Amino acid sequence: MLRVNRVINRARASISNCQYLLSHDPKISPSPPPHFASKSSIRFFDVYKLASKENIKKERARLADELNRGYFDDMSELKQHGGKIALANKILIPGIAARKFPAVDVIYSDGRKSKLPIVFDASGVDASKLAVPEASLVCLSFRANSQAMVDSWSKPFYDTFSESKSVQLYEVSFIDSWLLCLNPIKRLLLQFMRKSSDGAKDALQRHIVYSFGDHYYFRKELKILNLLTGYIFLLDKFGRIRWQGFGFAKQEELSSLIYCTKVLLEEK
Repeated sequence: MLRVNRVINRARASISNCQYLLSHDPKISPSPPPHFASKSSIRFFDVYKLASKENIKKERARLADELNRGYFDDMSELKQHGGKIALANKILIPGIAARKFPAVDVIYSDGRKSKLPIVFDASGVDASKLAVPEASLVCLSFRANSQAMVDSWSKPFYDTFSESKSVQLYEVSFIDSWLLCLNPIKRLLLQFMRKSSDGAKDALQRHIVYSFGDHYYFRKELKILNLLTGYIFLLDKFGRIRWQGFGFAKQEELSSLIYCTKVLLEEK
């Protein structure tokens, strides 16, 4: 009995020593010191505050930008120049000076999704697993009235390159109404807009696609202000903007577009 009590007392003493060491020796303390935890919490809080401040600043800048320009400004400009906010390029923009076309998610009327532009990645491998065109004409329409402007470019372009397998044509309609972006309404709209491909029998495919949601920052990158006009971009296989047009096409501008596309197809 005496021997059992002695073992119990030794065990209690060992436990007491361990507890003392854990509470007084910082080298073997299992939990971080209080000041470390405090600093970690403060650091996390500061990052959160910084992110919030950046977001607030960003949204304020956007609000001021949108308040400075509205529908009536677009209408006023449209009456002045008919959507021709600038003349199209006369020559192909050199690749070294060309800027990238920002990525945008699009959806076909049958529900298929894609991302534009379709380009080669840095290693020269097609990241999207789709055929990468040597040249793409991307036509942007933000309001229904600009569709006629887009047609003035896309139809002659299609007729010229309908036999080319190296060219793609995309007509992108942007829909930013919150109501039309709701999934049930979106599905109904896509079903209504579904149509057979105009170029099914030709080498060149005319892709009619839609992009739903907020496109403010996409427009910001392309410096698009007037939403009532059409915007036309000729892209190379790396997604760089090599030529640009606006509004209704003029004959000399169409000639420039066709010529620049042919030059682009000959680039190596």
